[in-house]
Amino acid sequence: MTLTAKDVAEIMRLLEQSSFDNLSLEMDGVKLNLQRGSAAPMQPAPAPPVAARQPSKPEPQAPPRARPSSEPGLSEVASPLLGIFYRAPKPGEPPFVEVGSKVNKDTVIGIVEVMKLMNSVHAGITGEVVEILAENGVLVEYGEVLLRVRPEA
Repeated sequence: MTLTAKDVAEIMRLLEQSSFDNLSLEMDGVKLNLQRGSAAPMQPAPAPPVAARQPSKPEPQAPPRARPSSEPGLSEVASPLLGIFYRAPKPGEPPFVEVGSKVNKDTVIGIVEVMKLMNSVHAGITGEVVEILAENGVLVEYGEVLLRVRPEA
């Protein structure tokens, strides 16, 4: 698989919509390094004197948080990838699951599109869908909660 200019543009768009500041990708011998809000300098800038540097502590990034559930004991199904989440197999078709749907470990609950590749997301648990948090067609981050399931007793 080769990396086209269209693929790079899509990756840049996804990076801009995410909370990440940089992305490094290597495919078929091609290395791509993207950083939000900065351009690569043409020549390296001279390093400031050591005495002028002040150590900075990187702020820890918290994982994406879902709004708290009002019902205890629910299991959360999280996105396995960063990409665009779709609730239905095709536009205009019914969603894979709705609130009240019964799911098992292998039930497909949605699709995450990454670089024009569609990746099925499975429930991974048996139970009943009680809350759907992710909206159709929006960017979801790795680990972001997509829906909540009441586990089968």
